[in-house]
Amino acid sequence: MAEYRRRATATSGALAGLSPASSTALGAIRPVASRPAAGKSGSSFSLFGIGGAPRQPSPAKLKVKNDELMVFFRQLAVILQTGVPLSQGLELLSENITNAQFAYAVGQISGRLNAGQDLSSALSVYPKVFVPITVGLIRAGEFGGILDSVVDRIANLIEQQAKLRGQIVGAMIYPGIVLFIAITVGLGMLIGIVPRFADMFDDLGADLPGITKFMMALSKAVTNPTVIGGVIGGLIVASFLFSRYYATRAGRLNVDTLVLKIPLFGPLLLKYEVASFCDTMATLSNAGIPAVEAMDVTEKALSNILIRNTVIYAIARAQQGEPISQAILSQNIMPRLVPAMMKIGEETGEFSYMLEKLALFYAREIEMAVNKLAKAMEPAVVLVVAGIVGTIVIALYLPMFDLIRAFKQ
Repeated sequence: MAEYRRRATATSGALAGLSPASSTALGAIRPVASRPAAGKSGSSFSLFGIGGAPRQPSPAKLKVKNDELMVFFRQLAVILQTGVPLSQGLELLSENITNAQFAYAVGQISGRLNAGQDLSSALSVYPKVFVPITVGLIRAGEFGGILDSVVDRIANLIEQQAKLRGQIVGAMIYPGIVLFIAITVGLGMLIGIVPRFADMFDDLGADLPGITKFMMALSKAVTNPTVIGGVIGGLIVASFLFSRYYATRAGRLNVDTLVLKIPLFGPLLLKYEVASFCDTMATLSNAGIPAVEAMDVTEKALSNILIRNTVIYAIARAQQGEPISQAILSQNIMPRLVPAMMKIGEETGEFSYMLEKLALFYAREIEMAVNKLAKAMEPAVVLVVAGIVGTIVIALYLPMFDLIRAFKQ
């Protein structure tokens, strides 16, 4: 503990409020005796490439992984709760962050605080690291004097959204695995096995059934460089055209609307968007941010344009005095449970509490849906592979049965 006191005093004066009991709470933040603070001369961080070329990106381009950001806010909350001054706490964190670029940025933020800036302004310099929701929450915490609890809420929000995103990605991976296995097995048989049977049938002059002729033609196609090049080129062109179309407002609206209608996955993605919306809104409301302002910040964090348009419409109607629940209900996009629970919250004064319950409900719904999907995909893999192999085998053996009957006659 003496090391923390000695080092902080050497850099920024006395470290007020740090008692011996604080060492347990700060256990997750290891003191590093030999490494100077980030952003200071003599820093041991490798921010320079060969020949001294700087590798630190500009503040507007710096990106940080969600798990690193979550750990940062967790540790910052602990530091604030122990009474350590904010700038000194950030300096301590910068010395113990393994990501050199992020550590340097945290050191720069600490320097901005020492120069008189508030934390929200210092964080806003890094817009891809500290998104508007984070900056808005920090600003509310500064005004309300509850910065430590707000920082902890930010960490919880990042953790919950990362968990939901991981579950959605996991649900999308299963069909991809099935498709990959099916294509691999099919191509393996079409390239390695079917051509041998084709040569044998040609030598025997057998009259082939339609399914066998189809397999032979497909085998020739997948082994033809021209066909393969055409398919790859077509995929590249289609991907380019889709990206250009999706970049337009009408294209994104049409695609995002269609995505929500995909069987099985559409409802899952809708639940993810709703859970993310409710969780973020609850966090902002609990920090004391007005509902309309909270929706304005939340809307920018949503990924589906159809849901975003619903929130934008609700903001416009709420500014004219209409209840948020009624505005969302009139759009008929979100599940009816959402405006119904919001209405109860508006009438009872428990709006943020109802949002928390909605976020928890849909998070559990997503988890249950993903688990069911995983169990359903296990036999699906077997059935798909068996279907492909069985079809190819039948196509290859049907002519052989005809040949055997011809030889007997």
